Amino acid sequence: MIETLIFAHRGSKGTHPENTSAAFKEAVRLGVDGIELDVHLTKDNELVVIHDETVDRTTNGSGYVKEMTLAEIKSLDAGSWFSSKFESETIPTLSEVLELLKDTKIILNIEIKNDLVHYEGIEAKVLAEIEKYSYKDRIIVSSFNHQSIAKIKKQDKEIETALLTMIELDDPVQYANKLGAAAIHVYEPVAFSNMTKNVMENNLPVRTFTINDEKKMKQLISNGISAIMTDYPEKAMAIRDLIK
Repeated sequence: MIETLIFAHRGSKGTHPENTSAAFKEAVRLGVDGIELDVHLTKDNELVVIHDETVDRTTNGSGYVKEMTLAEIKSLDAGSWFSSKFESETIPTLSEVLELLKDTKIILNIEIKNDLVHYEGIEAKVLAEIEKYSYKDRIIVSSFNHQSIAKIKKQDKEIETALLTMIELDDPVQYANKLGAAAIHVYEPVAFSNMTKNVMENNLPVRTFTINDEKKMKQLISNGISAIMTDYPEKAMAIRDLIK
């Protein structure tokens, strides 16, 4: 049975402000197998790492990422909402995260967040950043916008891609193959479905988000799920060590 990989969801999100350098540095310190993050485009076409389409929830600012310049984004406090000790944290660029990880062996899962907002040309920009840092052999590009995955594969046949889904898909293996996806990333309830079992039996990797419950971690690791994305990677790694 393959060893389940542990991905830090938006960095070590349970103990640090999500999608910040502090969260990513903590994930590196813990020795995680992978890190998952989200990217959007600013008004001046810069790739920034943030989950939501707006800055409202995770900064002291307000407004859509697409309507703000990088300088405006960088002026925001992205840590105090979590804890006052993180008040110096800002929203990182994708380039800054790749710089941080370039000397590690960590797999980076970049989720392109263009399912609600259409960012023209975001796929090419993501690929250009990956190429600049020679990180392609440790990258997974995922999206809920499956046409974005098709665009990525058309532009770079070697890059690993994954389909994100909150629901069970009809004939998922054939669908993934059609789009050139090498894996399927499923929401927690779907991880325990017959679809997931079928995909795994067909040797297509299944990675699941967001698993924070210890019992579910144990079950999924015991079932041989390819990877768990969790806000508490340290806890997941300890559970995996006990199951070995």
